[in-house]
Amino acid sequence: MTTLKSKLKEDLTEAIRARDELRSSTLRLTLAAITKEEVAGKQARELSDDEVQKVIAKEAKKRREAAEAFEQGGRAEQAEREKAEGVILDAYLPQQLGDDELKQIVAQAVEEAKAAGAEGPRAMGAVMKIVNPKVAGRAEGGRVAAVVKQLLAG
Repeated sequence: MTTLKSKLKEDLTEAIRARDELRSSTLRLTLAAITKEEVAGKQARELSDDEVQKVIAKEAKKRREAAEAFEQGGRAEQAEREKAEGVILDAYLPQQLGDDELKQIVAQAVEEAKAAGAEGPRAMGAVMKIVNPKVAGRAEGGRVAAVVKQLLAG
């Protein structure tokens, strides 16, 4: 079975052969981030596919945030590149949840939390604890928190 990291390496080799600069630089930076994570602790280790996915998700999020910053700064060309890099990285991540799916999962969690006695602002933490494992890797924390706040307020 090929690991996610080896898939990234294979795709990088392909991108270099195809002279796809955008793809190869994106994958190179992502593999560098993975390697950095692997040697970050006291002992170097191989990351699991789940951990590699978290690194890719973090990198994709950085691209989205950079794209927004470039757009606000009137630098459309850089914003487009960051977006394009984000799209490349998204292909390696689990399918993101749609708004309706996310609302459904959060609504169930709100019910569970209320049944367990969590109410008001304090319910936020309880709901997040229930929701996070269910949406792991398929929705960004900020997006999840926004929906939780919205449904708790409603």
